[in-house]
Amino acid sequence: MRVGLFGFGRAGKAVAEELIKDGQVELTWVSRRVLDSSIGSVSEALQLDAVPQGQFIATSGLTATQLFQQYPVDFVVDFSGEASIDYYGQAAAEAGVGIVSAVSHYDDARLDLLNRLSQKTRVLHSPNITVGINFLMMASKALRRIAPHTDVEVIEQHFRDKREVSGTAMRIAESLDLDSDHQVNSIRVGGIIGKHEVIFGFPYQVIRLVHETSLRNAFGQGALYAVKKLHHLGNGFHTMEGLMAKDFREVLAEFEPASE
Repeated sequence: MRVGLFGFGRAGKAVAEELIKDGQVELTWVSRRVLDSSIGSVSEALQLDAVPQGQFIATSGLTATQLFQQYPVDFVVDFSGEASIDYYGQAAAEAGVGIVSAVSHYDDARLDLLNRLSQKTRVLHSPNITVGINFLMMASKALRRIAPHTDVEVIEQHFRDKREVSGTAMRIAESLDLDSDHQVNSIRVGGIIGKHEVIFGFPYQVIRLVHETSLRNAFGQGALYAVKKLHHLGNGFHTMEGLMAKDFREVLAEFEPASE
């Protein structure tokens, strides 16, 4: 599977590294507005000990239609900003290119655009695309349903300079019907990339569900999971939770009583 990447910041570079290291996916290109002539392939720019893979493409002189015609891919992975979808979205859908977006926030108009694009291609949007955090959310929902009257708090920890409340923590709170103003607690210290904890307080026991990201490469692993799962699915709007649900159901089925 050929993949094009939008976004080459700290997270994007980690994602590119994981795509290059994976044997089933080929990182075909990384979009850049302008090119640095001193940089060769993406793998060389990342100083990876691998066969040169991935080229930088200057999109400032290309329409998105030209991009996909001249440099065809099966999927685009987006770790840039919300405006990028305006550039490539329609052209990707027309070309049948799947879209995996980990952009942290889209306004309502762009979310509507993603939904319209999903009529023509496979679209996945996950603000936090790590497998672990999405498992935590699914497990939290299950426990909330099992024990709806327990006390629940969400704690999110991030690096010192992150000012806003974690969007992931807000999503967790919303999925559990919590008051995000009073039941989401934020800690800002040092260089923590991201740690989320959901605490369920029973009268005589406490359950803590914790996910911690130690390296941004975890986002790359999540993107790989999404691309490989979407490759076998039809057009439509997908989420990481939805992709993982089938595996989740198969495990839960093992606990069902055998039919007579």
